[in-house]
Parts: sequence; C-alpha cells; structure tokens
Amino acid sequence: MHTLPLFPPRLRSAGRLALAAVSGLVLAWGAAPAAAQGKLEAQYEASLAGIPVGRGAWNIDIQDDVFSAAASGGTTGILKSFAGGSGTGASQGRIVNGALVATAYQASTTTSKKTEEIHITLDKGNVKEFGIIPEPPVDADRIVVTDAHRKGVFDPMTASLVRVSGTGDPVSPEACHGSAPVFDGRMRYELKLDFKRMENVKAEKGYHGPVVVCALYFVPVAGYIPDRPVIKYLAAQRNIEIAFAPVAGTRVLVPFWLKIPTPLGPAMLEATSFITTAQPPRVAKTQ
Repeated sequence: MHTLPLFPPRLRSAGRLALAAVSGLVLAWGAAPAAAQGKLEAQYEASLAGIPVGRGAWNIDIQDDVFSAAASGGTTGILKSFAGGSGTGASQGRIVNGALVATAYQASTTTSKKTEEIHITLDKGNVKEFGIIPEPPVDADRIVVTDAHRKGVFDPMTASLVRVSGTGDPVSPEACHGSAPVFDGRMRYELKLDFKRMENVKAEKGYHGPVVVCALYFVPVAGYIPDRPVIKYLAAQRNIEIAFAPVAGTRVLVPFWLKIPTPLGPAMLEATSFITTAQPPRVAKTQ
C-alpha cells in the first residue's frame, strides 16, 4: 500500500512506489458507462524473502454515484523492532459515466522518526490543492513538479483500481492494457501494465477463482532525484508482477498480490482474506 512503511529502510521507498499499485487504491483505462455496486473487505500480508514483515487492510465501497476506499497497515515481526511504522490512506470520489473519478486523497505515515500527512484535492483529474505536513526540505537535485504535471492524473489509491470496459468477463487480458499518470503529493510518475498470463488463486478466506497477471512498469516523471539508487532500480525493473481480482457486482479489478524482485529476495504483498459482495442497486421510492 502506497503510504505504508512495510519494508526495511533500503527497500521502503521502493515499496511505496511499486505498491502504489495497491494503495489504495480506478484507472480510466477503457472506462465505459455502467451502473454497478459492490464492496470489498480485504486483508493483506507483506513478506520479504518469505519472511512476514507487515500486514494491512483495504476496504472499498462502490455505489451508484460515489465510491470510497480506505487502507491501513503496519510492520510486524522482527522488522517492527528496527523499522517500525504504520500508515493509513483513503480516497473518495464520484462515478461519472461509469468511471471512478476521485475528488480527494489523504494519507498518513508514522515511523519512529516522524509522522507525515498528505492531502490532495482533485477536480476531473486535475489537482486543485495539495500539501505535505511537515513540508519536505527543498532539494536542488530533485526534478521540479510543474503545474502541467498535476493535470490529468490519478491519486495513488484510485490509480490502483482497474476498470475494464465492455460486457465480457472483466478478468481478462484487456485489464492489462494502458497506463496511468499518478501524482502522490510529492512525485509524478507513470504506471504501465502489460498482460502476462491468467492464474487461479485461493485466499485463506473469501475469493477463490481467476486473476489476471500483469507486468508492472514504473516510469518516474518529476519530483524525484535521478541519482537515487531506488529510483534507478525500480525504473529498470522488468520483473514486477501484479495480479488483479474482481470486485463482485462491478467491472473493477483490485490487486490480489504484488511481487517485486529485490536484492534481498522477492518482496510480496498478498491478500490473505478477500471478501467481496455485490450490492443490489438502489430502487427509487414510489408513492
């Protein structure tokens, strides 16, 4: 989850950037009008080289005309003793012609050293207001984020959800087509997907069935320091994979697992509980 410090210090930034794909988490890749409602209650476990290092929860509610998503998590096990941290994130918005259009994003991250708060207000994909508390120091080596970079973007959580157009099964290769421009309050980057394969999964509780596995590519645009090793590493990666599962009653897909190769072994975020239910459409009252 984008804002949650679930990895050791040298990998934490990589986790934040790549886990934008699960933050909270709707890409307008081929969005088309469709009225649908559904809910998701999911629990995730993060691991590094097979060792559990964090847990998180993600709740999503999609209604006729509005949606909301909220995530929380933190470090666990031995990692907690030397890199403890926790965080929350949330996104809210409207459903316009079947597409999820965010209006607000908030995130909070707490570590042993500090607490950071981020908020973004959007209007039709354009950032109207944003802020980080405390304000980060100015770094001359950081590529400046311009006003143009903050237009036509998604917040990290909304960008984590993929909406598939059409009337066929949304769990299909079509879910892995396209890219998303993301602004997280500090950095502007692109997330690109390519289809890799179909698989079947079985959560410990809840969903069991097909997922579509996509290759995930991270492309930094602005707001980053080019010489940072973690940026270079993520941008060069061609083996990051993400698997999407459906939210019942909708054409929205949500990350079920995410795998990131690291020098210390694979970093993995995977759903242990994935409970999703379709909601009946609201019926107008009649006299």
